[in-house]
Amino acid sequence: MKIAIFHDYIGAIGGGEKLVLTLAKGLGADVITTDVDMDSVIKMGFDDVKIISLGKTLKIPPLKQVNASFKFAACDFSKNYDLFIFSGNWAFFAAKKHKPNIYYCHTPTRAFYDLYKVYRKNQSVFTYLPFVIWVHVHRKISEYYLTHVSSIVTNSMNTQKRIQKYFDRDSVIVYPPVDTSRFGYKEYGNFWLSVNRLYPEKRVELQIEAFRAMPDEKLIIVGGYAAGDHASGYAASLITGIPKNVTLMGSVSEEKLLELYATCKGHITTALDEDFGMTPVEAMASGKPTVAVKEGGYLETVLDGVTGLLVDPEVSSIVNGVKEISSDPHRYREACINRAKEFDVSVMLQKMRAMLIQ
Repeated sequence: MKIAIFHDYIGAIGGGEKLVLTLAKGLGADVITTDVDMDSVIKMGFDDVKIISLGKTLKIPPLKQVNASFKFAACDFSKNYDLFIFSGNWAFFAAKKHKPNIYYCHTPTRAFYDLYKVYRKNQSVFTYLPFVIWVHVHRKISEYYLTHVSSIVTNSMNTQKRIQKYFDRDSVIVYPPVDTSRFGYKEYGNFWLSVNRLYPEKRVELQIEAFRAMPDEKLIIVGGYAAGDHASGYAASLITGIPKNVTLMGSVSEEKLLELYATCKGHITTALDEDFGMTPVEAMASGKPTVAVKEGGYLETVLDGVTGLLVDPEVSSIVNGVKEISSDPHRYREACINRAKEFDVSVMLQKMRAMLIQ
């Protein structure tokens, strides 16, 4: 069976990109996308996956998103493959021409639904009206193409509830994969690790302010953002006045990331109602506990007091969590490693293969 996986674009390294490339490698599928940052693909260790680009998108939001949607709606690979999988917010615009299909929904487009008011509030005087018009029009078009999706798979109970609420559709949960065999423990070093795209909803500023209040602790933040996304202004704001004990490292190779996980003291993540969140599982696979906000997908992965701590999204609560774990991170190691195995790539591929033959 020849399989194609459509994904919005491959830019900054993130959970969605890792899932798509892991799935493509495991199923022997090709990836069809728009923008391709091959440096990111190589850094993730997936340069052996065949990637077909529909062409570059415009790098001005929301023209980038509209442009990507049009490219997927216009393309036609229906005679080249037997089954199609969609991933992302715009790739399923190809669903009308490409059947049978499955949509792996990371989340209903957050700017259209649950975070609409948050995004609208963050618009400037010049972008407010274009943003509102874009959401109103593009959301209706998006919902039309969604009617051509045969079935939906999603990444967590958290996202499953959103899909039911906003799409009025049922979905099957298949947790995202982590290749636990690639992760390992070396030591509990002298720094904490944060791995995320530099997007406003990741609330990285909470991490920075928490470590500003803990000058004796160190924080390394790994991750960047893709051109044309909504993050450039936010990313620039993080650099202003950053304390000396916090390092913004940007994107790194997979080998470097594995080394950071293996040698950090612990992991921290603060995203707003995260869809699933792969980084706590990656940290646990390295025997490292996580301080995570008690929201979203983290409630499904982090066992409070066992593989880390779930805290309020407030600086003082984060500080207390970091200090508590720092006093004895070793006590979490065995539980972390065992918990991570429940999300191993082998489990995800087995479930996806079972769905494909139904």
